[in-house]
Amino acid sequence: MIAVIKTGGKQYLVSPGEKIKIEKIDAKVGDKVNFKEVLLFEDEKGEVILGTPYIGNIKVEGVVLEEGLGDKKIVFKYKPKTRYKVKKGHRQPYTEVEIKEIKKDSVSKKEKKKA
Repeated sequence: MIAVIKTGGKQYLVSPGEKIKIEKIDAKVGDKVNFKEVLLFEDEKGEVILGTPYIGNIKVEGVVLEEGLGDKKIVFKYKPKTRYKVKKGHRQPYTEVEIKEIKKDSVSKKEKKKA
């Protein structure tokens, strides 16, 4: 069972038991996180459901494992003959999440009428 979720402006291919590093979110270590923006879902039988843009009845649940800073990236600007040099470093904050399960909720009556 796999799903493609969207969070922090990026898309991630996830499956239960997998650990992913995502853009920092407002959650503490040990908190449960629900991802409702699911773009694609594939079950055990191989049946694929595509969202337009999202799938309404599928949710991905996870647990926050840690928060931290990524590797340091060096940004160096230089202009010759003008004595201009600027050296900066940047460490992107992240949240590590373990995907616990992918839930498929029952389809509501409104969604049945639309289909």
